[in-house]
Amino acid sequence: MTAGVIEYFYSAHSAFAYIGSARLAAIAGQAGRRLIHRPIYLGPVVEAVGGKTFAQRTPEHHAYFFGREIERWAAFRSVPVIDFRPTHHDADMTLASTMLIAAQDLGLDVDSLAHRILEVHWRDDADISDETTLSDVARACAMDPSDVLAKARAPATQDAYRQNTSNAIERSVFGSPTYFVDGDMFYGQDHLELIELALQNTP
Repeated sequence: MTAGVIEYFYSAHSAFAYIGSARLAAIAGQAGRRLIHRPIYLGPVVEAVGGKTFAQRTPEHHAYFFGREIERWAAFRSVPVIDFRPTHHDADMTLASTMLIAAQDLGLDVDSLAHRILEVHWRDDADISDETTLSDVARACAMDPSDVLAKARAPATQDAYRQNTSNAIERSVFGSPTYFVDGDMFYGQDHLELIELALQNTP
């Protein structure tokens, strides 16, 4: 159990992590909790609990998920989103994920970086697997991209990304985003208000 924090497991290109990102930060701030970012490689995590990756799901599911469900929740949370599946959604998100881990390890504002990476993917249709895009995002968050990207590529950071994924599997995380509050799991940004309630009732 990790006291005084909210553990935040998510994929760097997750629609619902993006939709809940600002609300999560507000809830954590109000409760005096620090977010511990644990970016994961989502496919193996979903498969480990018997789920299907998006590549394995039906066109009907894709249409519903990338259409109505995202549209409804984005409107509910007043979050701007594009009205199509992001062009680069199937790209390798390793660098974006390890960049987040690196920023956290360097003591930088990883909350802002995570929100911005998710935002440019889902609002601007940017390619967040691209180093130039990620460098621009880092600068927008007042970070030196060369420092963050160098640490992102370090073996220890790559190992941390793999460990996050293994940890998520061990803890039966269902998908992205998943939050842990004092060891209690909440899956999905639609549970953020329940997290808020749980924190209000925490002594």
